[in-house]
Formats: sequence, structure tokens, C-alpha cells
Amino acid sequence: MCHVIVTCRSMLWTLLSIVVAFAELIAFMSADWLIGKAKPPSSEDGDNRTGGSQEPYHPTLGIYGRCTRISHMQLSRRDTLCGPYAENFSEIASGFWQATAIFLAMGIMILCTVAFVSVFTMCVQSIMKKSIFNVCGLLQGIAGLFLILGLILYPAGWGCQKARNYCGSYASAYKLGDCSLGWAFYTAIGGTVLTFICAVFSAQAEIATSSDKVQEEIEEGKNLICLL
Repeated sequence: MCHVIVTCRSMLWTLLSIVVAFAELIAFMSADWLIGKAKPPSSEDGDNRTGGSQEPYHPTLGIYGRCTRISHMQLSRRDTLCGPYAENFSEIASGFWQATAIFLAMGIMILCTVAFVSVFTMCVQSIMKKSIFNVCGLLQGIAGLFLILGLILYPAGWGCQKARNYCGSYASAYKLGDCSLGWAFYTAIGGTVLTFICAVFSAQAEIATSSDKVQEEIEEGKNLICLL
């Protein structure tokens, strides 16, 4: 018989697991890992004729994508164009970034799997006599290690030609040059920290769903058990 067990700790762990998976996925897909040096607007830009703003703009570069500004002279406006610069995996700008993409993708796949499974932990608490919370916590720890490896290797690729085009000739491995780090990099770091917090907190979720109070509710014949 399926018993639906909901506790504050198990629900919090589920929500954090989902948030972490989405945060890492969004960061990985974003082009805002590096913010390039400021580029002045083109002298041919339509704003010159209309008296518009002449503020410089900052192109951004991700692991496999980028954002830059294009001009529409006939329409006197400028748009920011974002998209992948690499049509396939081999065209990613650096071997280090290729390794980063692999490690991050593996970590994110595990996190998304755990996030999906975590939704069903309310009614399924064990798999083959193993606590599903402990299994998921172990997987989150492994995912966290993959994310750390990816984030460590990522700065080693700052010396590639693509990064130097955005960050200047002084950019090199672990040296940003004229670039600055974008929100996607910090989101990936924050998500990695939360991944390990989730891995540790999974033990608390397991304790909460197997407590004496829960067992008493089960013995009373209740199928829906909600505890603080």
C-alpha cells in the first residue's frame, strides 16, 4: 500500500533539488559567463543621425554561445543577437571549455534526474530496500563533483582566441584580461554549493520520513501523513 508522507524537511529537500537543477541548466545555456570589454557604437550606427544614445555596449560570451549587438541602419535601431557560435561540439572555442561542457552536462543530467525522482518521494521512500533519499543524496554529491571539475577547468580556457577577441590580448588561462564574470558563472557556483547542501540535507529528509511519528501514523492506518 502506498503511503503519502509529507514533512517539512522532505518537502524542502524536494524544492531545493528542483531549484538547483533549473539554476544549473539555465546557467549552462546562458551566454553571460564572460562580459567582454566595452565596445563603442559604430560611427555608422543610425543613432548618430537621430541623436540617440552613444553608450558603449558589452558583448557576452558563454561556453558555446555569445551575445553581440547588430545595427539596423535603415531602421535606425540596434538589436542584441544571442545564439550559439559553435555549430557542433568540436567548434567550442577551447578544449578546456569542451571538457567543462561535458562535466557540467553530466552533473546537470544527474540533478535533473534527481529533481524528477524527488517529486515521487512523497509516496515512494525506498528502492530495493535502499532509502531513496540516501540514493538521491549520493547522486547529488556525485553531480556536485562533476560541477566542480567543470568550473575549475572553465577559467583555463580564457586564453583561447575566442576569449581573447572579447577580453583583449592580455587574457590568458585564469586571467580575465578586460572581461568580467557574468551572472551565469556565479549562478553555476551558487548552484554547486546548493547541490552539496541538498546532498547533506537528504539525510534529514530520510530521518523525517522514517521517524517514530510517521510509523505511528502508518500503524493507525492513515494513507496521507503530513508532519511538521
